[in-house]
Amino acid sequence: MNKDIQAYHKSQAAGDKAICEVLHEEICKHLPKAENKIWHGHPVWFLDGNPIVGYSKLKAGLQLLFWSGVTFEEEQLVPGKSGKFKDASITYTSAEQINTKDLKRWLKKANDIQWDYKNIMKRKGVLERLK
Repeated sequence: MNKDIQAYHKSQAAGDKAICEVLHEEICKHLPKAENKIWHGHPVWFLDGNPIVGYSKLKAGLQLLFWSGVTFEEEQLVPGKSGKFKDASITYTSAEQINTKDLKRWLKKANDIQWDYKNIMKRKGVLERLK
C-alpha cells in the first residue's frame, strides 16, 4: 500500500478506517493497472492520468466517488451536486454496508466508461467521453 494512503487510513477513526481498508483492497483488486496516490488530500486511483475513483471522509460518512459515475446508470450512486460533471458517489457509515458485488460492477464500469477529466482545464470545463 502506498505509504501516503496508509497514513490517510491511520488518521481515520476505527469505523472509517475499516471502510477505507475494504475500499482500498477492492479497488486495487479490480483496477490493478490504476495508479493510486493522495490527490487533494484523499486517496484517488487514476488510469492514464485520468481520475477514476477515490474516497474521502465527510460529516455524513466515508464517500466513495466515481468521476464518471453518472454514466454508470446505477441507482445507488448519487450524482454530484453541481450537475456540470459526470461524478456520482455513495456514502458509507460502516464497512458492513459495502456490497462488494456492487462495488466490483461499478469498478468495471469505471474502467470501461471514462470521461476526460485529465484535460478538463484545456477544454475550459468541457468534458469529452474517452470510453
